[in-house]
Amino acid sequence: MKKIFILIVAFPLLLTSCNEDYLDPTKPSQELVFKTRGGVIGAANGLQLLWTVDRTSPVYNTITGSGFTTKELRLLNAGNVDEGELSVGGEVVSTRNLVVNNLWSQCLIIKSESQKVIDHVDILTSETERTSVLVHASIYKAMALTTLVQYFQSVPLTTGKNATFNSRTEVLDEAIKILKTTEPYLDKATGFTELVSGINYKNTVYALLARTYLMAGDNDNAIKYANLVDLTSKSVFVFDQISANPIAYISITTNNVFQPVDLTLGLPAALAPSNSDGRLNFYIKPGSNPTTATGFFDSNTKSIPVYLPGEMMLIVAEAYARKENLPQAIIELNKVLTKTAAADAYGIGANLAPYSGAATKAAVLTEIYRNRCIEMYMSGLKLEDSRRFERPAAGTAGAERNRNWYPYPDSERNNNTNTPPNPAI
Repeated sequence: MKKIFILIVAFPLLLTSCNEDYLDPTKPSQELVFKTRGGVIGAANGLQLLWTVDRTSPVYNTITGSGFTTKELRLLNAGNVDEGELSVGGEVVSTRNLVVNNLWSQCLIIKSESQKVIDHVDILTSETERTSVLVHASIYKAMALTTLVQYFQSVPLTTGKNATFNSRTEVLDEAIKILKTTEPYLDKATGFTELVSGINYKNTVYALLARTYLMAGDNDNAIKYANLVDLTSKSVFVFDQISANPIAYISITTNNVFQPVDLTLGLPAALAPSNSDGRLNFYIKPGSNPTTATGFFDSNTKSIPVYLPGEMMLIVAEAYARKENLPQAIIELNKVLTKTAAADAYGIGANLAPYSGAATKAAVLTEIYRNRCIEMYMSGLKLEDSRRFERPAAGTAGAERNRNWYPYPDSERNNNTNTPPNPAI
């Protein structure tokens, strides 16, 4: 059955945390949409469209932003001014930069629209439909929040004129709360024909909890939830020729905006993948020179994973290392190093020897970081990782990122007097 998508918001108008109503006489009112079963389901489907499709989407802007900021990508066409600013970084990244602005505004929109779906799920009388839509919308709301705090130092949790900004800790706690609220419903949230497919709700909630607990520094819960994820199960954002994979469509297949920087994947020489690392041929077209992306990005219809099995393994390894249980951390790290393509749900395999480096916390964590950058290349998570692992920061010798945080867009500052000062870099 053809999926129905309903986009409630007027994109050019809802660009800040303020919550003002703009009426479009050609579209149904929000009140009318959310009074019908079809309207609620259509709005839920619209969340995925907002998240994944086109140049405004968080999928495009996280992979692009993090990729340029952490040196994963090379710019192909200087006419792409906003991506060009990000490739240089520092003070060159303006408060009008469209990648930064779209990342900010679209995540705030999705946060707001997700809550509207959550508030109206009781219109659905089928338990499967109600629980599936509830979990679906909760996932997008949580992702919107955790994405924002990967790029901005603080974020408003409320909507309204001159909304106050919340700390990183408060935002991560709220995302965890949203995801935890879904746990009683996960066994019943199995999806249904009219709801967009691709996301395995139970495993995605567990994976996002593991990721968010790790970001929050709660290592025990990071281990707990990563171990609950079924690593043989896939959870993906699905695309087709109409709703195309934005990285493939905008950049890779057109060779227009960016491509992988080179076979170092943007890592310094000491951490770059070895020539025998099987993951290079997964993410980089073999023999391409200059390097061309493959993996999840060489076709308009290829799906992009919500999370990778290797991410879960590396979350467990990192959490054990930070708890100073180095023997267990190395065991978990070796699961990634020795994993073959045939043993991975997506065909990602390093096929390397087990770790033979120093059994010290610093050395093991460095190897975990290295493998996160390779295993999860172009995932949009590297900027967060670079800060968490305390890699050389922007403005320091040997910097591995060209900014530490993004500036707040003018669209927010001009409408919200509570907007904090911009970070220097």
